[in-house]
Amino acid sequence: MSGLQEKVLHDRGCMERLLLALSVNVSAMFRDPGFFCVFREQVVPWLRTYPFIRIWCAGCSTGEEVYSLAILLQEEGLYDRCRIYATDMNEAVLRKAKEGLFPLALMREYTTNYVKAGSLRSFSDYYAAAYDHAMFRPSLKKNVVFAQHNLVTDGAFNQFNVIWCRNVLIYFNASLQARVHRLLYESLIPFGLLCLGRKESLRLTPHEKDYEALAGDEKIYRRMR
Repeated sequence: MSGLQEKVLHDRGCMERLLLALSVNVSAMFRDPGFFCVFREQVVPWLRTYPFIRIWCAGCSTGEEVYSLAILLQEEGLYDRCRIYATDMNEAVLRKAKEGLFPLALMREYTTNYVKAGSLRSFSDYYAAAYDHAMFRPSLKKNVVFAQHNLVTDGAFNQFNVIWCRNVLIYFNASLQARVHRLLYESLIPFGLLCLGRKESLRLTPHEKDYEALAGDEKIYRRMR
């Protein structure tokens, strides 16, 4: 362990490999399609009332949800007045997210999710096949800022209309969850929306009473205080 500690402290590449091995980077495009349907129906009309929209995808992993969100916003005519901040603690997965390159074999699954999520176009319109990979259109990331950010150790860096932090907190213990929830609360504008994963909850967090459920089944909450 002492030898590993020495390498981690002084070898940047070793640190990246260790983080990649220890962190969970499971994601999929339009995962939980019902969430995206609710987002279209209940969140998009509210977003239309703002001249400029800031959205934070916290713990974005390899970017599948970032591109899913960009597609949804583009279809709803909102993308040009949006800025999406896609962050993760791991620089290796951020580089992959920036590429917008995913295995072609996954496109059938992603297309099914997209259709169930209330699609307005053909999913294949958004990518070009190149050998055994799908390259997503550069236009989908023109308003995306990819940046390293650690939810546990870093602070707030902007005020957001919407924060996506889906299927991230399930990997944290109660103490870390409380710390992250304080950060998320501080980063939302009044009446801003917090989107969590289906297995995540606000119960027993420091700001449980500061939100109301907008779509409880899909874990979308509005900051009220």
